[in-house]
Amino acid sequence: MKKKLSLVVSGVAVAGILSVVLPSAFAQDTTPPATAHTERHPAIRRAIRDLELAKKDMQGAAHDFGGHRVDAIAACDNAIAQLKLALQYDKN
Repeated sequence: MKKKLSLVVSGVAVAGILSVVLPSAFAQDTTPPATAHTERHPAIRRAIRDLELAKKDMQGAAHDFGGHRVDAIAACDNAIAQLKLALQYDKN
């Protein structure tokens, strides 16, 4: 059950990230090319910050979210790590 929940939480996290990233991938890009003064991939960086905030909120909560807190925190850690790795490989 916990493994299934972990998969669901991970799936929700990935779906949330994709819902932010994918629509912009199909939109016409009218922004200037990234320079040293503009942030690359702001949606991904925002998702990392949001996941870190959600993790902190769960860690400080007075309850265990029906027994799902540990798996949800682990899913946040995994999603954060994957997003950070993805950013490392974007050298364009």
